[in-house]
Amino acid sequence: MDFLRCESLLLFLCVIGCCAGQDILPDGPVDAVLGRDLVLATLFHEKPDYSFMIWSFNGGSEPVSVATLGATSGLTVNPDYEGRVSVNATNGYLSLTSLKSEDTGDYSFTIVSTKGVTKTAEIKLRVLKPVSDVVVRSDLPEAVEHNSTVTLTCSAQGSFLTFTWKNDSAPIKADGKRLTLKDEETSSTLTVSAVLRSDLIGPITCTAANKLEKETSAPFNLTVHYGPDKVVLSPPNSPQFIRSGSNFSLSCSASSSPAATFVWFRNQTAFEASGPVLTLEMIQKLGSGNQVEEYTCRAKNTKTQRSVSSLAVSFAVMDAVSGTRIIGPDVTLIAGNSTVNLSCQATAGTVKTRTWLKDGKPVSASSRLVFSADQSSIKIDPLQKEDGGQYTCQLANPINTDHASFNMVVNFGPEPAVVVGEEAVEVNDPVKLTCSASSVPPANFTWKFNGTVTPEKTAQYTIKTAVYKNTGMYTCEAHNAITGKTATYSHKLSVKEEGALDEGLSDGAIAGIIIAVLVALAAAIGLIVYCRQKVPVESPY
Repeated sequence: MDFLRCESLLLFLCVIGCCAGQDILPDGPVDAVLGRDLVLATLFHEKPDYSFMIWSFNGGSEPVSVATLGATSGLTVNPDYEGRVSVNATNGYLSLTSLKSEDTGDYSFTIVSTKGVTKTAEIKLRVLKPVSDVVVRSDLPEAVEHNSTVTLTCSAQGSFLTFTWKNDSAPIKADGKRLTLKDEETSSTLTVSAVLRSDLIGPITCTAANKLEKETSAPFNLTVHYGPDKVVLSPPNSPQFIRSGSNFSLSCSASSSPAATFVWFRNQTAFEASGPVLTLEMIQKLGSGNQVEEYTCRAKNTKTQRSVSSLAVSFAVMDAVSGTRIIGPDVTLIAGNSTVNLSCQATAGTVKTRTWLKDGKPVSASSRLVFSADQSSIKIDPLQKEDGGQYTCQLANPINTDHASFNMVVNFGPEPAVVVGEEAVEVNDPVKLTCSASSVPPANFTWKFNGTVTPEKTAQYTIKTAVYKNTGMYTCEAHNAITGKTATYSHKLSVKEEGALDEGLSDGAIAGIIIAVLVALAAAIGLIVYCRQKVPVESPY
């Protein structure tokens, strides 16, 4: 059967009508990719009984025969499909190669049985362009947070496309407020109003897809400038006074894109210092820090044109006190005769307070001890023995404390001498006499016996074995070589014969005996009373 006869048969079938046969083709549509091969399958599971199987095509104008397979006559193909079409003689499958866009349309399959029964069914074929060239573009090269409205356009090649957007791995969904999406045939537009830094932190991707394939754009990143955010000054609190020469510094930071620039202010006036760190060295070099002043940092973003200032910190720079020393007298001091001036100074630093101590305890003003107006010196007039000791001067400021000490020796005495020892001893007894007299420096001692100087030069006068001729007057002379003063004390000693000093029982022994007698008497009286209570007495009646 030639092609003209097939066309005539197709026209004949259209004229006489045919039985419905949708059970011979699956439901459509069928999608295929441009340039690829396709098989339109039937629903026959085994070889049907047929005289003819006919495939035709309707692209929207009028039906065109594609191919006719006769059970005996074989396959006849429309010249327009020559080399691209084949029909499976077993199940009627239609194979199309190298699909074209014009192949899109309705395909009709008709089977005529050997008994003349005709069934016809249709299926729609859509030839889709491959998905390709998926690209994301922005209407702005960069954006400013809160200020900019950004429009991203995803364009692609392909048929029946749908688009999806993602921020990293999270889907981007329109909220109807700031984020809106608009899809067209080959493009999708994402509009972000009052853009935030988190909206496009990225990477942003767009995927274009149809039923057969999909393609994702290259990652897209849009720079969103923001900030500066809250400016943080470190340390947020500083001591009121900072030690000069220390490594103290203030640092300023703020989240910002691009990175913020920093300028410093002193008492709200621009300071000739910039950068995130303000060192103490820089403060002093610019002639500041001599008094308590406020320091703030201001961060500025050159893209957003926003400026934010930090909270203020206040402090002054102060030199530490050092080189403290006490200037005191370098002459011999004698109680009652001398006047003393003690002065305390430091070679460096600012002194805020002065404290005087003597032997670790605060020094108090008195009629004899007077402080200067700034307490840098004290005057003692007249000097007394109790004024001697270690004087400490403490110089302090809020940064540190420094001190110095001065040991002041006050010479005095000797004060009245005293001799302690036996007044009477027996022959052959030892004798020990001790002389004492308060004195600075310690007194030198001389002993006289009955007015005659003895060789003894210490505070103790000893006699190993007393004899009668040791009876007499012993005089101690205490002499201070610095003050030139001498104190004397006379002590009388009597040497008696053996036993002369034995005067019987001592008072303690006598008292003990009396107590023992009284205890015994009390016990006897108690026993008598007890016995009378135990022995019955006969009645005289």
